[in-house]
Amino acid sequence: MTAHAPELLIADDWRDYRLLDSGNGGKLEQVGPYRFVRPEPQALWAPVRPAADWDSADAVFAGSSGDDEDAGRWRFNRELPQSWTLTWDDLAFVSRPTPFRHLAFFPEHSVHWRYAREYLKAHRGPQPEVLNLFGYTGLASLVCAKAGAKVTHVDASKKAIGFARDNQQAAGLGDAPIRWICDDALTFVKREIRRGRRYDGVILDPPKFGRGPDGETWRLETDLPELLDACQTLLRSDPNDRASVKGFMIATVYAVRLSYLALAQTAQQMFSGGDWQAGEMCLPHDGRSELLPTAIFARWRSQ
Repeated sequence: MTAHAPELLIADDWRDYRLLDSGNGGKLEQVGPYRFVRPEPQALWAPVRPAADWDSADAVFAGSSGDDEDAGRWRFNRELPQSWTLTWDDLAFVSRPTPFRHLAFFPEHSVHWRYAREYLKAHRGPQPEVLNLFGYTGLASLVCAKAGAKVTHVDASKKAIGFARDNQQAAGLGDAPIRWICDDALTFVKREIRRGRRYDGVILDPPKFGRGPDGETWRLETDLPELLDACQTLLRSDPNDRASVKGFMIATVYAVRLSYLALAQTAQQMFSGGDWQAGEMCLPHDGRSELLPTAIFARWRSQ
């Protein structure tokens, strides 16, 4: 097993999103016509912009004092619409403040959308099929569908799938071949293996902890290796041959205690051959050279 030098994937392809500043455990963002302040534990440095820029944000998410980074509440400095439309490249989608500090999309994931789209555009043969696990509001699913794939989108939250369907309509992809599945990711993957289903690509963005719709429990540190192993089975052209894995896999992890190397080496045990990338995902600041690290990743595709 080869230890790869870490790569930085920089999401610098946005028009409707800008990271204006970060520091002191927070970030100031321009999201379409509105500005937000949200917690960002990676931003240990001091902010550059004056305090007045931060104080004039349209909304601020105040985190709680506990260990749950997503816990807290929004404070709105002016009345905002419930949602608004943004565009990445040629894909329209809906942004909105959620109860968990998020704005219904993760801008750093555009680096993976480009990667998946490039692979699918170059695909030859029958229509490719992609599995998007922990699919959230569906932007990766829509990018893959627009690139010509059949997509199976899995998330344990009915509400998130509802948001994803809103995005499907906003993108003008109402007729796209997407299956929306509310299920526990690992349970669903095991069922697909028993059915003999195969995919050409798997995308997964697992949380540190979660619950499935039937009370299933997900813990990243204990369940991720099993899920990665199951995913490589879904990518095999021959169910009995581990060396026949073909397609692509994208894994993103936001658990800050897990290094990129731990993720990469765990995934490498499951997948044979192919091309690997691993490292950190970053957002560029508007008008300054520093990068904001957001997550670790591992990506693989067959040669």
